[in-house]
Amino acid sequence: LQLLADSGCEDVSVLSDFKYGSIDGELIGVVGDSWLLKTDPVSVTWHSVRGVREESRDEVVSALVNDVEGLNSSAIATNSSYFYGKLVARAARFALIAEEVCFLDVIPKVRKYLKETIEPWLEGTFNGNGFLYDRKWGGIVTKQGSTDAGADFGFGVYNDHHYHLGYFLYGIAVLAKVDLQWGQKYKPQVYSLVSDFMNSGQKYNSHYPRLRCFDLYKLHSWTSGVTEFTDGRNQESTSEAVNAYYSAALVGLAYDDSNLVAIGSTLLALEILAAQTWWHVKAEGNLYEEEFAKENKIVGVLWANKRDSALWWGPATCRECRLGIQVLPLSPVTETLFSDADYVKELVEWTMPSARREGWKGMTYALQGIYDRKTALQNIRMLKGFDDGNSFTNLLWWIHSR
Repeated sequence: LQLLADSGCEDVSVLSDFKYGSIDGELIGVVGDSWLLKTDPVSVTWHSVRGVREESRDEVVSALVNDVEGLNSSAIATNSSYFYGKLVARAARFALIAEEVCFLDVIPKVRKYLKETIEPWLEGTFNGNGFLYDRKWGGIVTKQGSTDAGADFGFGVYNDHHYHLGYFLYGIAVLAKVDLQWGQKYKPQVYSLVSDFMNSGQKYNSHYPRLRCFDLYKLHSWTSGVTEFTDGRNQESTSEAVNAYYSAALVGLAYDDSNLVAIGSTLLALEILAAQTWWHVKAEGNLYEEEFAKENKIVGVLWANKRDSALWWGPATCRECRLGIQVLPLSPVTETLFSDADYVKELVEWTMPSARREGWKGMTYALQGIYDRKTALQNIRMLKGFDDGNSFTNLLWWIHSR
């Protein structure tokens, strides 16, 4: 109720009979005898639930050493806030995987790489791009986006803010965790990035709107910014939206900020519930008609007024693309997003026959590992390439922690 009020709802008085609280850790709301909302609790943790199998540790460590050896900040060829952010988050995964398998030797190099890649964006010294504050709309934009509406996927006109910043915040959370002094030094800049899409109206400031991307009526996020579309607002990648609120909650953990952890984990739980409801098309018990559910196991882009099987950047026939964009980035919270093993099997079997692209096949094999770890592991070992935000180490970590 407080979140509604803080987010600009002027009719809170009509909910005078509303009661809220928790039962066994689950957020609930009640009007009279009717349940308004019940979300499964989502545990915000740095590592996987079960941990990596001891007998698989050596393979993970071997891949980890090789991938960390390849980290070179000066070799990064992109200045796109989206693709650069993915590289930051990719490297941050190495530090957390190293913690899980108790192989801390690689963490100093990962820490150095994260500092070299993140600091220029926070200090405004990154060559070719960077973050700026836009007084007109009250938010963070990129230098490229400030002069070109099409740059950085429209970040300058407020598209995809939680996607891009979510990747940066993941890397920042990990770096602040392993280097407390660094975290304190850059805390003002970090909280500015958080506030751009996570300002609750309570603790932060008036320089940003409340919950820029999250729709408290629909209970999920929209990626579209200030551009008007015929079919209203839209969102493509639910998993990147999930990553944004998960990463914000991790920032809260790193800074011992219980308020940020609470807001981030609540929005995370709602985003996951919405993804499973509106984007994950199960054989039974879904919201769509039989013909659509038979041909589509996952929605490409959900609009306010329509649904698309295709993606913004790919055709409906690229099923591994449609699956992959709703899975990446692969992290501990993916376990909760795809907790329904029966649906996962339906989705993978629908995708697998036409899967061709190496990077996207990796996401398909990751989900396959939920119900068939042995086959998925064989498939992953044969991959020749990976999504730019993913790695062989990360896929092995995933499979060996199922």
